[in-house]
Amino acid sequence: MNSVNKKLGSIDDYSDQVSALSAGHFSDPFSFLGSHEERFEEHTVTAVRVYIPSATSIEVLHKGVKTKMTQYSNSNLFVARFEAPFDKSGYRLKVKFSNTEVIFDDVYRFNSALDEHAMYLFNEGTLEHGYKHFGARFIVNQGVRGVQFSIWAPNAKSVSVIGDFNFWQPNQHFMRLHPASGVWDLFVPGLTPDQCYKFAITTLDGCVIEKADPYAQKMQQAPGTASILQENVEVAELSAEQISVRLARNSIDAPVSIYEVHLGSWKRRPDEGNRYLTYRELADDLVSYVKELGFSHIQLMPISEYPFDGSWGYQPVGLFSPTSRFGSVDDFKYFSQKCHEQGVGLLLDWVPGHFPTDPHGLQKFDGTHLYEHADKRQGFHPDWNTCVFNYDRPEIKSYLLSNANYWLSEYKLDGLRVDAVASMLYLDYSRSAGEWVANQYGGRENIGAIDCLQSSNAACYKNSPHVMMVAEESTAWPGVTQSVEQGGLGFGFKWNMGWMNDSLGYMQRDPVHRKYHHHEMTFSMAYAFSENYILPLSHDEVVHGKGSLLCKMPGDDWQKFANLRAYYGFMYAHPGKKLLFMGSEIAPRTEWDHNQSLDWSLLQSEAHQGIYRTVKSLNGIYKNTPALYEVDSSPAGFQWIDCDNAGQSILSFARFGKHYSDLTVVVSHFTPQVFHHFKLGVPKGGVYQVVFNSDDEDLFGSGVKVVAHQQQLLESKPTASHGFEQSVEITIPPLCTVYLKYISA
Repeated sequence: MNSVNKKLGSIDDYSDQVSALSAGHFSDPFSFLGSHEERFEEHTVTAVRVYIPSATSIEVLHKGVKTKMTQYSNSNLFVARFEAPFDKSGYRLKVKFSNTEVIFDDVYRFNSALDEHAMYLFNEGTLEHGYKHFGARFIVNQGVRGVQFSIWAPNAKSVSVIGDFNFWQPNQHFMRLHPASGVWDLFVPGLTPDQCYKFAITTLDGCVIEKADPYAQKMQQAPGTASILQENVEVAELSAEQISVRLARNSIDAPVSIYEVHLGSWKRRPDEGNRYLTYRELADDLVSYVKELGFSHIQLMPISEYPFDGSWGYQPVGLFSPTSRFGSVDDFKYFSQKCHEQGVGLLLDWVPGHFPTDPHGLQKFDGTHLYEHADKRQGFHPDWNTCVFNYDRPEIKSYLLSNANYWLSEYKLDGLRVDAVASMLYLDYSRSAGEWVANQYGGRENIGAIDCLQSSNAACYKNSPHVMMVAEESTAWPGVTQSVEQGGLGFGFKWNMGWMNDSLGYMQRDPVHRKYHHHEMTFSMAYAFSENYILPLSHDEVVHGKGSLLCKMPGDDWQKFANLRAYYGFMYAHPGKKLLFMGSEIAPRTEWDHNQSLDWSLLQSEAHQGIYRTVKSLNGIYKNTPALYEVDSSPAGFQWIDCDNAGQSILSFARFGKHYSDLTVVVSHFTPQVFHHFKLGVPKGGVYQVVFNSDDEDLFGSGVKVVAHQQQLLESKPTASHGFEQSVEITIPPLCTVYLKYISA
């Protein structure tokens, strides 16, 4: 192949292109850079054009021949011409700088690796695995390994990849625009994992802004703002046995008890500067601890990369990136796999409701309101000073749909707890009149958000049918846990915020006054079966001046502990799955501080040990008592014995399993008195055993026995009481909850 390189003549006027390249906003780089046919001295030749800042000389290496390129007008543009035909896919560049020399492939000789069908689905709002098409992915293109960069920025004038591999220069790796989808892409060969990168975006008004990758699977920890190249995550597939265990663990008739965790404050290393535990340390320490306590699931507060520690993860800037605070992506993968191996479910807090305004994040991503609504009444959240996703855009639905599937599919998580669902559903959420915009029907419902939630839930259950999708929804929105086909939102479970508010309000009252507020403990049964509920005592109840659960309880120190044990007993017997925030099992005296470890020294106290043993005992009884979990979502699983005994502040009810013989009678008493010879009607005649008494001495109780029998057995008598033909006579201890399990006829 002969070169026809000559000194560039006056006919070669590249001044406009050089000016745009130099400024860092070149909208169509593949039309100019790389190899192109052009007319030269009355015949057609191939011109190779390369723009590399700071290069002193460049040679084209083609089929064993070196051809020196000509520098254009003392700029960073170099040109070489070759006689046709010229193999466009077979050349490399040898570039000399002032102090080094490198050889690499010209990025502008590679074809686009963008999947056009995936882009169609993306623009349609139905792309379920966008992380396999967007962001930075290691692939092999035309036999060369490198990174495929793809980013959605339809209103940008130009986009380029910047990183430590090109000295953060916005005029070296300009991307190609696909006008039909609004997506820019570029394949860059020779890159390696852990290199940092961003996108330099030239807006319509000519400003250049630098943005992190919305699909990055690894990001710098604050104050760093760059995305990091990450090898494709490969998590071991679940075995058939693990899938079977998970299916049983996450079902509506399973004993679900969840331990909610903030990884940064569960436990720290005070002897090492109070540092966080790593994902790997947590995998060995936290998972075994949770399993020993008898919880079925761990629920992590958000771990998608977030800049501000004080947001606890609820203002994420990297939805696809496990935070680097606790280690690498591989370390988090190890944590997930450890949960699988130990048979502990792993749930993750997911935040699709809003995002922070950090300049490297999603706000005005391409210079326009791309991810958020332009109208502040729709696109800005007054409670959190954050941006609200524009759910009406199909591309936003694809983005969030892909993110939900990412965590479930790639890390094999058991499910997602979706944060602040109410803020998504209502256009007037936390807004006064005149501060919100009605939907097209004049209503307050956010139709785009509803569709987004329905699509995400349907896709997640389709792709991972054994998971749990959980809504934190604080209103009476109907059908949260109904299927999408039936017009519901399609969640599997919903947090019962009404039960939490009412019961905590009751428990904070002095026992003398509780009889006047008895309905606060019974009202939840009016709607207990309208949804598939989880009863949450979450982190929200022990922050922002609310104090700890223990300090909410009235009375002297002994009564505080007795109240809390009785309350936990009532919670575990009430219809609905269970969730406790970390530390609830050791009863801290101070409210949660995200900057400090839990005070594990409390376990040296007999009183705090009593709470620990109470939670452990309740988890064990719950797991082994079908009556307490099998029929949570149907009236068939519950029957009041006496809901009207406000004078003595006693509640009594029966729980049933799928088989009528699976019967447990529950008595909760919320005054410091002791009631002897208390006659209690029971639904079925026979022998009952006291399997739980929160007043047991082993739990730091007063030790009042429900029955005198050594095995805690009692037999019903054919004496009518509470509308039942059979009854038992028991002693009711002070401030306690008691479980009587039916043993035999």
